[in-house]
Amino acid sequence: MTDRERARRWLAEAGIQQTGPDTWRHDDEPDRTLTKNDVALECSSWIFEDDDLDEDTRIHVAFGLMDLLDQLWTAIELHMHYCSGKGRPIPPSLWDALRARLEALHVTECVTYQLWCEWFECVDTQEHAFPALLGDDFATDPTAADDDAFLRRAARVLEHSGPVPWPVKQPTYDRAVAIEPLRPAVFRGILSSYHDYFGKLEPGPALALLDRLGLPNDTEHLSPLRTVLAAGHTNHYAAPDAWTAAQRTSADRPQEL
Repeated sequence: MTDRERARRWLAEAGIQQTGPDTWRHDDEPDRTLTKNDVALECSSWIFEDDDLDEDTRIHVAFGLMDLLDQLWTAIELHMHYCSGKGRPIPPSLWDALRARLEALHVTECVTYQLWCEWFECVDTQEHAFPALLGDDFATDPTAADDDAFLRRAARVLEHSGPVPWPVKQPTYDRAVAIEPLRPAVFRGILSSYHDYFGKLEPGPALALLDRLGLPNDTEHLSPLRTVLAAGHTNHYAAPDAWTAAQRTSADRPQEL
């Protein structure tokens, strides 16, 4: 049984049935039409209140509900369950489920937004999430880069890693630079580390990584990013005028042949 099927069965047991591509109905309110968002808002918290579900099954149902509805609220409820100050350990099945979705050919916005806004922005989970979803692979399996599914996951994790503390992600950035298909994702990771409100980087090491990427000089945002990092800026919001000035300087500078 897939997670999607498991979530659909769980909803049916709660009296909620799908009536159309985007519509649902509760058996207790047959005249009321529910949207996907209605179902997510009303039902996501039930997963973590259902005493008939063990911890791993909760994970499967929660991710299945995300697969079924593609609504962020389920992701928020899932994250709050493990980031509520109660010290709940995050089961390996959660990371396995998220890794599988990041490796898929197509990934929903719900999953990538959850990755960035929930697991990577939260100070209680970011240092665990990044190694679990990517960093540990580079440290333990040097052949992982030969796998297309791994490359898809790695690129998505790198691109959304802006809020992750620099000491946590730098070793992975260093290793990813050596893998040519991941270099654009490393660049976007450094770029988001600068522009994200909660983004974190160290200007010197970040500039050294940019130099190793070997990107074309006309790569969008590359020149102003070099300029602000060379000037020692750590975040767009700490000095918002610096980026505007760097863009202006880059526009006035002749492109190298």
